[in-house]
Amino acid sequence: MKGQHFSNEADGFYGIYFKNQKPSKCAVIAMLGDDAGDYLAKRGAKWLMSFGLNVMTMSPAKKSYNHVNYPIERIGAAVQWLRTNGNQKVGILGMSTTGMSALAAASYYPEITLTIALTPSDFVWQGFEQGKKDGVTEWPIPNASTLSWQGKALAYMPFVYQHPEYGRKIIEETKGSGDMIRSTWIFNDSEKANPLTEEQMIKVENIKGRLFLVAAEDDSFWNTAKYVRRMDERLKNRPHDCEYQALVYQYGTHFVIPESFMKSIAPFSKQILKFVFRSAKEHPKECRQTRIDIEKHLSEEIKDWMA
Repeated sequence: MKGQHFSNEADGFYGIYFKNQKPSKCAVIAMLGDDAGDYLAKRGAKWLMSFGLNVMTMSPAKKSYNHVNYPIERIGAAVQWLRTNGNQKVGILGMSTTGMSALAAASYYPEITLTIALTPSDFVWQGFEQGKKDGVTEWPIPNASTLSWQGKALAYMPFVYQHPEYGRKIIEETKGSGDMIRSTWIFNDSEKANPLTEEQMIKVENIKGRLFLVAAEDDSFWNTAKYVRRMDERLKNRPHDCEYQALVYQYGTHFVIPESFMKSIAPFSKQILKFVFRSAKEHPKECRQTRIDIEKHLSEEIKDWMA
């Protein structure tokens, strides 16, 4: 797949635009994978393009999964470019960490009228980096948020464990769990030690158009089922203009993605999931049924939004 490339330095955001061969006036910003041009991002773009969408893949920087004071304005710049280049409707999709970023961006930009957040949190995290450092592969950055707005770091939940204890806690929880990675202690212990404030919460009630939230109880990364239920309650108790679905499944792991998207990632994607997540190994039929159900609901959501 060939696309039009954008850089932070020249364009105000890092991304790749894939224009559908069929004329379309709808585009989705897709934040998947570690880089806007990596395999997962391109497979996600191809899946979205099957609906007749144009797609802008985005990530913080080239081959970087670091999330430190990422300016929300970069997403705004991409939205503006899409709207001035033939797209009347703009949506956004994020999964995992970028599920949080997608929600935050949509709460700031009413031009985003479809927001899809898979395994998101309802609050902003402390900034973090990934790589290799002192025997760990991820570490929080002191006095930094994952996101910023107008040059100021957004209020965030500080992790109770800092470097190197943060990485060692992940290693400790993962060992013997049957999961390739487990990090629930980091989030549960941090929220217990530092109860969330309103300032740290994402204002999902400001999101316009359509909002689609998905979580699974067996997520081994963080308690996203709790976070999605919390957003559901927030929307029930606050005035809002969006139509939303908040789906919480018992099984599905951290990869709550449509079944056809999962199949497109790799011929043996189900076997890979069983290797990565214990729940996928113990409950393969239930996890597959979750992905099938997500596909049904999400496909309908996208088609209704495009109409």
